Amino acid sequence: MADSGGGIRRMCSIPEKFQLHMSMLALQFGYAGFHVVSRAALNMGISKIVFPVYRNILAFFLLLPFAYFLEKKERPPLTWNFVIQFFLLAIVGITANQGFYLLGLDNTSPTFASAIQNSVPAITFIMAVILRIEKVRLDRKDGISKVAGTLFCVAGASVITLYKGPTIYSPAGTTLKSTAAVVVEAVPAALLSLGDAKGKSWTMGCIFLIGHCLSWSGWLVLQAPVLKKYPARLSFTSYQCFFGVLQFLLIAAFVERDPQAWLVHSGAELFSVFYAGVVASGIAFAVQIWCIDRGGPVFVAVYQPVQTLVVAIMASALLGEEFYLGGIIGAVLIITGLYFVLWGKNEERKFGLAQKAEIHSPAEHGNNSEPSSIKSSITQPLLSQSTGNV
Repeated sequence: MADSGGGIRRMCSIPEKFQLHMSMLALQFGYAGFHVVSRAALNMGISKIVFPVYRNILAFFLLLPFAYFLEKKERPPLTWNFVIQFFLLAIVGITANQGFYLLGLDNTSPTFASAIQNSVPAITFIMAVILRIEKVRLDRKDGISKVAGTLFCVAGASVITLYKGPTIYSPAGTTLKSTAAVVVEAVPAALLSLGDAKGKSWTMGCIFLIGHCLSWSGWLVLQAPVLKKYPARLSFTSYQCFFGVLQFLLIAAFVERDPQAWLVHSGAELFSVFYAGVVASGIAFAVQIWCIDRGGPVFVAVYQPVQTLVVAIMASALLGEEFYLGGIIGAVLIITGLYFVLWGKNEERKFGLAQKAEIHSPAEHGNNSEPSSIKSSITQPLLSQSTGNV
């Protein structure tokens, strides 16, 4: 126990804002790899129902022992109210989210799927405002900054999606043609078709991916209030994975009746399932829940654009995809929007701290008129006070 306590103290010595930023960056790299791995699995013929079932089973059994032993004391009693909330969150964040994503990815490409996910920060922000989780004060610089950042993210995602432009960078240039030829010969056929969706419905793929983004944003927003009442994050995630498995199994009973579809036919399929279950679900869900609890859903959502850059680099390295002017412009707009939102949230935090200090100042106790005229821009901050200057 002493060693465990010492390890926790050493971990706590690292500033929480640094932990949050590094966790979110690592999360984006993990999800970027998942785009490529998922498309490879679909190209190999794995069922779009079987894949998420195995993914969430792996995630559940990975999280279960940690949740059981590490959260014995802090886990609240499981009531029917919590069960219903976990079940509904699983519908939104696992069943609808993962189902729409696979259907959309199957009809488009990994790069496009990652690009359209950049609408998640804007949708999350709008949902938070509609649900009155966050209020925007347009008469203050923090409110203007958050709105401007959201618009920049939307504009960047739109540019990436709608404007291709001339080629800026080609990994298979004149000096690299022989090397590129060797690489192409060595790359499996499944990887070569990752960036293409011939014979598919691109329009339906876009609709499915929009549904995926709506589900993901709703999941990020709806988890925040539940975590306030149920702080055992690993248990919280485990219950959602459990209900997600049950929901996918129920769908499979009607949609996937071929016994052969439940068999893993190759090592590549096995790797895809393990990567999805361990990295993209088990580890990613636990990290994401912690970041939502400590940093808020908007903080988590605004890191989504980083994933597009990582996917573009991976697609260029593995698939020889070229960089186009539209992608560069869109990436710049998205990153600009990211920093606008983060700056706005930081200014909002400073305003809240200044307000608290003014209210509790002994010199101001006799004069309540000035503090009472200052109103907070938020009802329930999506970036918690513990994040520091994130």
